Amino acid sequence: MLRSHSCVNKILLRLPGLVVLSLIAVGSLPLSLQAETADFPSEQLEFFEKQVRPLLSEHCYECHSAGTDSLQAGLMIDSRSALIEGGDSGESIIPGDAEGSLFMEAVRWESYEMPPKGKLPEPQIETLSKWIDMGAPWPKEAAPEVRAERKKFVLEERAQEHWAWQPIDDPAPPSVNDETWPRADLDRFVLAKLEDNELTPAADADRLAVMRRLYQDIIGLPPTPEQTHQFINDTVPGSLERLVNTLLESPHYGERWGRHWLDLVRYAESRGHEFDDDAINAFQYRDYVIRAFNADVPHDQLVREHIAGDLLDQPRINPEDGFDESILGTGFWFLGEWVHSPVDILKDESDRFDNMVDVMSKTFLGVTVACARCHDHKFDAISTADYYSLTGFLQSSDYRQVRFDSIVANRQVAEQLAAVDHDYRQQVRSLLAKQRLTLPETPPLPEAVANALVLDFNDVNANQFLQDGYIFGDRPHQAGDPFLSTSGEKPSIDFASRGYAVNDPAWNGLKAVGQYVTQSRSKVARLPRSGRTLRTPSFEVTGEIVGCSVSGAGHVVACVDSHRLVAGPLHSETIASIKKDASFVELNLTRYKGHRIHLEFTPAKDAQLEVAFVVQGSPAEVAKAKAAAAEVSYEKWEAFGAEVDDQCGDQLAELATSWKEARAPIEAAIVKKSRTAMAMLDGTGEDAHVYIRGNSAMPGDVEPRHFLTAIAGREPMKIASGSGRLELADNINDPANPLTSRVIVNRIWHYLMGRGIVPTTDDFGVLGQRPTHPELLDHLATQFLADGRSIKSMIRHIVLSRTYQMSSQVDADAVQADPLNLLWHHRPPKRLEGEAIRDSLLAIGGNLNETLYGPSVPVHLTSFMNGRGRPKKSGPLDGEGRRSIYVSIRRNFLSPFMLTFDTPVPFSTMGRRNVSNVPAQALILMNDPFVVAQASDWAERAMEHEELTDRIEWMYVSAFARKPTVAEFDVAMEFVGSDSSVDRWAAFAHALINTKEFIFLR
Repeated sequence: MLRSHSCVNKILLRLPGLVVLSLIAVGSLPLSLQAETADFPSEQLEFFEKQVRPLLSEHCYECHSAGTDSLQAGLMIDSRSALIEGGDSGESIIPGDAEGSLFMEAVRWESYEMPPKGKLPEPQIETLSKWIDMGAPWPKEAAPEVRAERKKFVLEERAQEHWAWQPIDDPAPPSVNDETWPRADLDRFVLAKLEDNELTPAADADRLAVMRRLYQDIIGLPPTPEQTHQFINDTVPGSLERLVNTLLESPHYGERWGRHWLDLVRYAESRGHEFDDDAINAFQYRDYVIRAFNADVPHDQLVREHIAGDLLDQPRINPEDGFDESILGTGFWFLGEWVHSPVDILKDESDRFDNMVDVMSKTFLGVTVACARCHDHKFDAISTADYYSLTGFLQSSDYRQVRFDSIVANRQVAEQLAAVDHDYRQQVRSLLAKQRLTLPETPPLPEAVANALVLDFNDVNANQFLQDGYIFGDRPHQAGDPFLSTSGEKPSIDFASRGYAVNDPAWNGLKAVGQYVTQSRSKVARLPRSGRTLRTPSFEVTGEIVGCSVSGAGHVVACVDSHRLVAGPLHSETIASIKKDASFVELNLTRYKGHRIHLEFTPAKDAQLEVAFVVQGSPAEVAKAKAAAAEVSYEKWEAFGAEVDDQCGDQLAELATSWKEARAPIEAAIVKKSRTAMAMLDGTGEDAHVYIRGNSAMPGDVEPRHFLTAIAGREPMKIASGSGRLELADNINDPANPLTSRVIVNRIWHYLMGRGIVPTTDDFGVLGQRPTHPELLDHLATQFLADGRSIKSMIRHIVLSRTYQMSSQVDADAVQADPLNLLWHHRPPKRLEGEAIRDSLLAIGGNLNETLYGPSVPVHLTSFMNGRGRPKKSGPLDGEGRRSIYVSIRRNFLSPFMLTFDTPVPFSTMGRRNVSNVPAQALILMNDPFVVAQASDWAERAMEHEELTDRIEWMYVSAFARKPTVAEFDVAMEFVGSDSSVDRWAAFAHALINTKEFIFLR
């Protein structure tokens, strides 16, 4: 209605005045325009001038006036007609109706939050409401002159203008004057730029400094004195290459580079917000990442597994234990924050999707797609349509705890069982045909059921039959299907008198093992659902009651807008228990009318659960459907059963025995115990609505699923079935996509060199920084593709270059010419991350526990770490000696040590950590009990060397991978003197830890 008024207003404002007056006279003109053409009383105009216009001027005109250079949301409010017409979200005010005006929703912070700097005081809000209710009086005045025409968003033009969207070039390495300096082609790109600016590169770093860099950069641990001595004594040519290969093959490599990756996907093991509930089994994703890096999984495969690892025809199988690795990658989608029982669940879903799109697009593409949630991107070639096309892939997918140990083996079992069942069904049908026995007609669904029907499992096709696991077979029973019954003393063959889905008892006894839940209030998570859940296609709630025709025992969950963290009473009506003698279960979903949901059915332990159909409507309509269904007669089927027993009962009994025997060895192969992990499950393929101005309460047009228009064009993606995530992964990995390869090689360069070729590693857009060496970036991206997208190969290529091995010594002239070192005339010192510092302390203290994988060690809780959701159990001070990557990351209780050294808060992608220099870092290294304990243990290890000189040298080599200088040795001897107490040497150890060299790579 409001939209039609807006159109009418635009037409009538162009009509002659006499015509308008005559329309007013006959009452055919909208009230808003009647007020627009009327003269307002002087007292109302005075109210506007004194009370309203000052508010608009002070709080609104900066962003919403004709005089601004950056008009927001297409809305101008410095004239009455502009206010009525509104902006991108439609009409702003309806004169005479403050409650129906979007403007008032915004100032009340009910939809948008305007003004964004702070909500207006209540008296001022009431002033604006009163003004609109009195008809929005405004004096007759000329409309303000628009300062500048708004620049139209033309996506193709933006893509052509910005470097990141251009195809990857394959530039030839440039010629250089100093042909002796380059060791690799990449060195030529660096040296050429230096020579163009009349600069020379720094000298090579000394051999031990390079060795220490390699250890810390590749495995995140310091070399032991033994390893340092071994490298010093390796004088055979190629020693550096051999060291690099050894480090890349170390299992610690995956831990070091896996931690980099966890920064990108905002890894955490709790959901944050009020109670910091568990992100159950998140550690399985962490271990997957470590294994993937150690196995040097090609980057395109890694991307494919993250986007659609659950959909691969040939998943990657763990070589030792035989489980599905690929499906674990999809867990990254669900590592974000979840709100406990949000009031507005559709808004909550849109916020979760926003974070998922943000993380995916930054991690793999290096662009800020989420900036287009409310409007076309202000700077980049990304439209709002692009954003919502990507949310469609998420709307078409679902969450589960996947039984990853057993999914491959049990898929094969399920296929074999389905083949046997199909064969014996055919044999039964052939037998009936020989006996000239005809199946009776199945009674049609009563009219009361048909009128309220949402889903009838008799008509569900293969694409609609969705389940987590295999216990419901390959399809529902259809009316007339013969099936094997094993509920009696002897097996028998029965016939389905109607269509329904039912779980196969052969799968009873499935058990999830290794689920480590420290705190979860979720009612859904408590149900035994992993690998045991039947899912309906999605549908819109249009009635108050959703009713299900069932038989057996179990639970049904209505998953509304993908919300799963149901804790407390707020959404408890979305979960219903199905009692053993129930034939119908109802869910009162009145509050969710207009929302999209799907139902999930889970049988009780060792029980069968049949689901026939789903209806919805008013309480009366559902009650009528329930009663009508109960009245359906199946007498003909009973008579048919008696006739079958009479004519071919013996043959059927033999077939039943044979059928059971054929299934027995297959059933014996079912793997019933399995670990579980968060993963995706394909749902109903759906396209998402564009939310106007990002507001989930204002759905606009449906946007088909597709990849970014600037890369893939405007055509909807051709999706074979389901969510389309597999096709999305193919688009991201397409060699013609200029972003993916550039982004990952830039990340590798950043982690090794301390700054990316594109310094803004997560933003290749207009607001990001341009590449300092664009030809080098494309050279590396081209080589990366040629090397099979191997991350290890790219690391090896960079660290063996002369550029990587430059000294940190700074030439004064070079600094003056290039103060930010953008041209790489030297290798700047690089501070270790918090994890590397902590792991180095454990290593030198002799306390490093090198155990790989497994559940996380609880975070050590200090007395200052309080609040709701505080874990019941504090971890040990030293984290059991495990590497930092294995210490639990709880959003509301992050390690103070890690935070001090800039470990990111896990909210979104953080490809470039902050590197701060604050007093708290020095204070922690001086006073933290963990640091003090490691210093003491290090000192005790040093005491094993009897000679003081050996002791001092050993400590220097342990900490810095070098011997002390003469001056350092003299100072050390003076400090320790003849005191051989552990306390004195612990103080000396503590002093070494507090040097800059301990936490920096020179």
